[in-house]
Amino acid sequence: MSAVYFMFQQTMLFAIPLLIVALGGMFSERSGVVNIALEGIMTIGAFASILFINKFQNRMSGQPLLLLAILVAALAGIIFSLFHAYASIHMKADQTISGTALNMFAPAFAIFTARQIQGVQQINFDNTFRIQKVPVLGDIPILGELLFQNSYITTYLGFLVLIIASIVLYKTKFGLRLRACGEHPQAADSVGISVYRMRYSGVLLSGLLGGIGGLVFVIPTSTNFNASVAGYGFLALAVLIFGQWKPIRILYAALFFGLMKTIASAYSGIPFLARLGIPSYLYKMIPYIATLIVLAFTSKKSQAPKAAGVPYDKGKR
Repeated sequence: MSAVYFMFQQTMLFAIPLLIVALGGMFSERSGVVNIALEGIMTIGAFASILFINKFQNRMSGQPLLLLAILVAALAGIIFSLFHAYASIHMKADQTISGTALNMFAPAFAIFTARQIQGVQQINFDNTFRIQKVPVLGDIPILGELLFQNSYITTYLGFLVLIIASIVLYKTKFGLRLRACGEHPQAADSVGISVYRMRYSGVLLSGLLGGIGGLVFVIPTSTNFNASVAGYGFLALAVLIFGQWKPIRILYAALFFGLMKTIASAYSGIPFLARLGIPSYLYKMIPYIATLIVLAFTSKKSQAPKAAGVPYDKGKR
């Protein structure tokens, strides 16, 4: 039973950042802007927030410090995503090229800035954020041990983001207008909806969640940041496509890929897998092989927003 608890908790640690970042990408692409810059946004969000933790961990610790770091990550992600928004919406640049450029720029910026500030590119921090046991909830049989012991506040943040994203997308005027701009921007414009404003909103939301996702990825899995999020931004794109740009499906996809990542990274802690004697490099390939297989079987049925990736020109009809 302990192996089941271990696998579940590890899956949550890997799945939650994928969920948050993929939901961010969903807002952007639902507005009509393809955002493959999620990797770069995660990198910048993680860099800014981990540097913040590094500088302030001697003055405060625990959940207050983590909550402030989440705000820093969100702000950094928003600012960085503005570059993609401006290039894609106002300059009508190729959205794939814009995103690729930001993905290349982000780690270089993080390395250069870290070296200028502290002399080395690796930023270390003390992990004081793990919650040993949530009062009352941690005593619930089975569920308490699964979700409310040895956990991080970021896990609960991920589910909160999922609920809010679902409500915003399907139960608000903003969500309706956002989806309209990603499907039929000319029609949306004809009834007075500002396509440019909605697309900016979608990209900035993706920046906010992508930045938070970078921090959420680093905190439970390491005690340092070295200008990399290990391709998680690209994996989040796969989750987004596999989830068909819908919040609940994105959750299922994130859990699936989180499980694959758990097998790849923590197989030695799973007795059954440890006894198989399979080389470690084969386990590390599992998430990416699973990504290729899943996308190969699902891409033909993919129903992306119709106007995603198409620059909108207000003067054309």
